[in-house]
Amino acid sequence: MMSSWIRELAEPKKTACANDPRLVWGNQETIWTLSWRAVTAQPSPRTVALAKPKQDFGKNQCRSLFLYSCGRESTIWERPLLVDFGFPSDRLLKLSEPKKCQAAYLQQRPRQSPERPVSPAALSYKASPRILELARPKALHPEFLLAREVPTKVTNAAALARASSRLQRLAEPRVRKVTSCYECSFPESVIRPVSKLAQEAIASPRTLELARAKRLHPDYVPLRDAEWPVTKAAKRTVATPRLVELAQPCRRPPMGAAQFNPDAFTVKETAKKATCSARVQELARPIKR
Repeated sequence: MMSSWIRELAEPKKTACANDPRLVWGNQETIWTLSWRAVTAQPSPRTVALAKPKQDFGKNQCRSLFLYSCGRESTIWERPLLVDFGFPSDRLLKLSEPKKCQAAYLQQRPRQSPERPVSPAALSYKASPRILELARPKALHPEFLLAREVPTKVTNAAALARASSRLQRLAEPRVRKVTSCYECSFPESVIRPVSKLAQEAIASPRTLELARAKRLHPDYVPLRDAEWPVTKAAKRTVATPRLVELAQPCRRPPMGAAQFNPDAFTVKETAKKATCSARVQELARPIKR
């Protein structure tokens, strides 16, 4: 039997503010009801001054009705009657002009700048024939052909024509039967029926020769097993001194002694006096590509 404490803990938790009478749902209503003191309170002169909207001292400025609203009409800003038909003054046109850069500043700008002063020498320069030749645009290939027009134009009669039943039947794709298996009611053991002539036929010597399986090479040796018996003679053999000498590993000097060998790069006297043969000189020449 469960105790009363476990049953009390098993009950679901109640939703907060679900049955609170003070909660009122609405778009412009407060969630909690206002107290009597908050309703009857009188604001101070400072609060009244801060609550006044900011006055707009500008002229010829268009204020949208939806600038400070959430979709509803606002009466804070009033739209002038002739705002759409007004023209800017000379002062506004002058102020709207972009600021021009000074000549000293343009001379200090890097060459990557798209705007820089051009010297009189560059303006009066005459291009050489080589520069004029390089300035010519690349000509088209002599065998270049422009895009050809449509070789055939479909007439209105051909576009509005309707195919006859004969043409529709000829336009249908040819249906080919699947010949990989026979469509007949034969037992599963028989793939296809064999004629009597095929059953009584006698193969020729050439057919019998071609029907023989390919034979292996006479020197073919099959794969040897991974384990094979060792003969008694191999077990009793004794290695000769020569085999023992050959079985020893090659001895190499240690890396430390080989790296610090002072005579590693010395050239022999005979190598200094050697003369190169004609064949070696021929092989030493680089390949011309």
